[in-house]
Amino acid sequence: MWVLSLQQTDSKIAVWHYCLLDNVQFHLLDCHLIMSQDTPNSIYEQKLNRYRTAMANGTPDTIPIRPFVAEATAKVANMTCQELTQDYEKAFEAVRICATTFDWDAVVPNMVYIWGLIPQVMGTRYYAIPGVGIDPNNCFQYLEPSEGAWMLEEEYDALIADPTGYLMNTWLPRTQQRLVAPGSPNTIENNLAWLKGGMAVMQYFTAFGTAVERLRTECATPAAINGILKSPFDIIADKFRGYIGLTMDLADDPHTVARAVDAMMPHMLAVAKGSADPAGILPVTIWMHRGCVPFINPRQFDRYFWPTLKPIIEELWADGHQTLFYAEGKWDYHWDAFLELPAGSIIVHCDRDDVFAAKKKLGHKFAISGGIPNSLLSFGTPDEVRRFCRKVISEVAIDGGYIADAGAIMQNDTSIDNLRAMTDTFREFGGYSRSSPAPVRKPFTVGHRDSRLEAGTRPAGSVEPWDGIKKQFAEIVGDETIVRQSWEGMDAWAYAFLWHMVVSF
Repeated sequence: MWVLSLQQTDSKIAVWHYCLLDNVQFHLLDCHLIMSQDTPNSIYEQKLNRYRTAMANGTPDTIPIRPFVAEATAKVANMTCQELTQDYEKAFEAVRICATTFDWDAVVPNMVYIWGLIPQVMGTRYYAIPGVGIDPNNCFQYLEPSEGAWMLEEEYDALIADPTGYLMNTWLPRTQQRLVAPGSPNTIENNLAWLKGGMAVMQYFTAFGTAVERLRTECATPAAINGILKSPFDIIADKFRGYIGLTMDLADDPHTVARAVDAMMPHMLAVAKGSADPAGILPVTIWMHRGCVPFINPRQFDRYFWPTLKPIIEELWADGHQTLFYAEGKWDYHWDAFLELPAGSIIVHCDRDDVFAAKKKLGHKFAISGGIPNSLLSFGTPDEVRRFCRKVISEVAIDGGYIADAGAIMQNDTSIDNLRAMTDTFREFGGYSRSSPAPVRKPFTVGHRDSRLEAGTRPAGSVEPWDGIKKQFAEIVGDETIVRQSWEGMDAWAYAFLWHMVVSF
């Protein structure tokens, strides 16, 4: 069986993440997955091995089914979107009901992700939560600022000089209405927002440990992903300047934009490494938004997006972590760039891309997932779903290296009958006459580490670095290492809280 052991090691805190569009589902734990030898033939292990083999571009016994179901779970469990969003235990329960009902091979413990209490205690300005401002049966919504952007154009230099400081002192107070910026009159509301926000995030993160374990013991179903990554470009485009603001900046001051995405690199790497599965089994997931044509042109992709993402992917692979490219939209124009990455280092997920073309272009080097159109699953007939899935089985999954899933997150417009048709088709016709063990991962070493991955005066992974803070202590006459490890361990939690407020929430 698989057991979760929770521990904190030095300044690293591992975070399990489950992501949705601009949002991410995660729990903050150092989760060491330890396989014991007492149940080698368990259903759980069969599913996990099937999933691992396909992710490694091998041929398992049958095609693994790993649907990223979000509000669709509410329909199966007869719940509202408000219930899933406001009560994460109900969200976990809805996923368990689906895992039992459909017997999938891997699933995200809560693909809805948002726990409504967190934006409510912080006063987050860019979310509308079901039942609070919008209908209880609507999915939660991301709100663009009423005017301008959450980061002002003249604040680039502050972001570049100290990304963590900018996040803590400027961006968070501006986007969380219960917070006040440094220098402003303090309020009880501000104090309580920081206090309750930190406690709520820790509570939610920690709850995922039990959720993952219950999926294993009650549903014999592994978790699907572990870890979160965003490209430096998407952080600026999504949460800081917004798409329109960044587009204007690329025209007016491209050099400053280049410096900003460079400055974000060590923090995106730190978040990804700190959240990755220590055992290297489940993939880190990158949610890819505005870095493709037509959002930006090929020259901008080559200058800003890819050079600041590729080194991070290579670092993760060298550290033993595969990355799931959840390529939202169409990315076929950039497939040649993907091929620059080491074989097996990524899984390419197809949203709007042609999954058949992706197999032909990329399948020799990377596993493919997704590609079942959401429009078909929502508005087609079960027979149409079955026909499309049979075509995917015969043309995409024929020699392995494919994971069954929809193109995008399945929300509450998904037809349950069609979801059943997809599942049953892959179960009935997805078996292989001959399977192969997962390909052995070849060691990979980054030839020349990109200097941009090194943070400036405030190291990535820390808020109050030890070398500066220890001066405030009385003379340390005992073992400094003991004191330092305690300090850095808690400081890592603070860093995770700050950065996941922008990367995840």
